[in-house]
This record gives sequence, C-alpha cells and structure tokens, in this order.
Amino acid sequence: MNRSILMALALAGLATAAQAQTPKEHFNAESKRIATRYAEDKKLCSEESESAARMQCTRDAKSEYDKSMALAKAQLKASPAKPGSCMECGKVTSVVVTDKAGEGSALGLIAGGVAGALLGNQVGSGHGRELATVAGAAGGAYAGKKIEENAKSTKQWTVHVQYEDGKQASFNFDHDPRMLSGDRVRNDNGNLVRN
Repeated sequence: MNRSILMALALAGLATAAQAQTPKEHFNAESKRIATRYAEDKKLCSEESESAARMQCTRDAKSEYDKSMALAKAQLKASPAKPGSCMECGKVTSVVVTDKAGEGSALGLIAGGVAGALLGNQVGSGHGRELATVAGAAGGAYAGKKIEENAKSTKQWTVHVQYEDGKQASFNFDHDPRMLSGDRVRNDNGNLVRN
C-alpha cells in the first residue's frame, strides 16, 4: 500500500513539473524524446536482414521522426504565453548618456562672419587687407556656427532594454529617466515605465 501511494505522489510530481515547464522547455524535452525514439528505430532497422527491408524501415522511421517534430513545432508555435507573463515587460541592460549636438542657425553664422570680417580687416593693408577680411569672414562664420552648436548641445539618455521574449529595444530621453541597469520596465504604448 505504501508503494502505491509513493507511485501516485511521484506521478503527481511529474505532472506538476510538466505543467511548470515553459512552452520552449516542453519543446526541448519533446525534441530529445523524439530524437531518442528515432535513434532506437534506426537501430532496429539496422537489424533487418534484407537491404530492401532495412531501407524501407529507415524511410518509415524518418517519416515518423519528421511528423513528430512537425507536431512538436506546431504545438510550440500555438502555445499561449504563460499566464501572468508580459510581452512588453523586460529589464534595463544599460543606460548610455551622450551629448547631442545642437543645431546652428543663420544668426551664429552671420554674427561669426561679421566678427571674423572685422578682425580680418585689422590685418595687413591694401589688397592683403581685403583677402584677410574675406578669410576672416569665412573663418568667423564657421566658428560662429560651431560655437552656437556647442552652446545649444544637450544630453541624451539611451535606455537599452531586453524583453522577456529575448527581443531588444532602445528608448531615447532628453532628460534623466532615473533608470539603472537591472531595473524591471514595461513598454506602455511607446513609453518606457518602471514595472
């Protein structure tokens, strides 16, 4: 009587373990079982005495293997996500802060050009002064544009996320999102929020 109770408990434990498996774990276990069965069938086929019978047995074993694998793959594809899972949930893998260059406007270009021309005009005399004025205007315009771009530069935070299904995504913020590597997050219609 004790033995039958132990057997019942063991079977119940196996059933619970099978239910606790994810669809991918179930597929992997089923694939191993199918491959083992196929190897056993091929071994039996090799014991056939006639070559025609061996060939037919091998073809039949391969056909059964292919059918079983196709069924296991179809079951994996059709399996629902495990209850309570969140397809839009994941974990922050890294947060990278970079400087985003600002955009220069005509104002920086003009102001730099005028300042450069005035400085260039102070150099040399005659025809050299004209060349220095033109060169100063061009150099000043470039410098003015770069100065304005630097003045308008901002920081950008890029949060890299790996979802529970293995996919990865990146989200850009113009302010500190106050997220760290390892934080649990959720994609809420394109907005990244803590989970």
